[in-house]
Amino acid sequence: MADVINVSVNLEAFSQAISAIQALRSSVSRVFDCLKDGMGNKETLEGREKAFIAHFQDNLRSVNWDLNELERLSNLVGKPSENHPLHNGGLLSLDPVQDETPLYSQLLQAHKWSNKLQYHVGLASGLLNQQSLKRSANQMGVSAKRRPKAQPTTLVLPPQYVDDVISRIDRMFPEMSIHLSRPNGTSAVLLVTLGKVLKVIVLMRSLFIDRTIVKGYNENAYTEDGKLDIWSKSNYQVFQKVTDHATTAPLHYQLPQMPDVVVRSFMTWLRSYIKLFQTPCQRCGKFLQDGLPPTWRDFRTLEAFHDTCRQ
Repeated sequence: MADVINVSVNLEAFSQAISAIQALRSSVSRVFDCLKDGMGNKETLEGREKAFIAHFQDNLRSVNWDLNELERLSNLVGKPSENHPLHNGGLLSLDPVQDETPLYSQLLQAHKWSNKLQYHVGLASGLLNQQSLKRSANQMGVSAKRRPKAQPTTLVLPPQYVDDVISRIDRMFPEMSIHLSRPNGTSAVLLVTLGKVLKVIVLMRSLFIDRTIVKGYNENAYTEDGKLDIWSKSNYQVFQKVTDHATTAPLHYQLPQMPDVVVRSFMTWLRSYIKLFQTPCQRCGKFLQDGLPPTWRDFRTLEAFHDTCRQ
């Protein structure tokens, strides 16, 4: 959308109209100057009055002629196009005091946002129509007992396939060790040890990450009965922060049709914490801020940032 009002005007008449406005202002100024100066120093009172009236009438005729000329030219100039997307609101751009009343710029931004929203709604509508269930009126009347229940095939993967994916990821990163266990049936629980920096407990449903808990390397990851502690959080604030970021990471790498790529991308992102206490913030250049190292890693570039520096 253009920021300038599209007008169909006669440019030559427009230029003449500006000159006519200047002439009208000058002639009006001469009228007030005549009234201000009053009668000149003539020998007789009658002579002074006649001279004043004649001069005043000449100035009024000049104002009248300039005003008629301006009206004639205004009819030749034209008017703004009625097809402007902001309609009469576009005339707000003529306001000379933009700093005090930025109505036009705000209206323009709102209009751009509305157009962008309409564009994205159209894209979303197209995607939703592609994923429609395609139910007919007759199918809606069929009993629920007679309709076969669709099974989510992508959520159910053989345990052997999950083991193979985790094993390949374990071989990709020598400084990272991954121990897989299934204490409660087919759901896998991973204990990831990253160097001598931290430990991560990852709860998985097939190849989908459900929960992530980050603890320090020296913290105990097991309960008293020898099972992985999947509920207790770390005693250190730095690893609590990393836990929050690790919880949001799978949402960024979400790819339901290729869950193995999601897990591999998550482990690659997690590996960037190998130098958690040795990497400075990429924005402020400091190692510590409020007593904490840079705990956030960019999901795309894996660069280190403090919480306040990444925004």
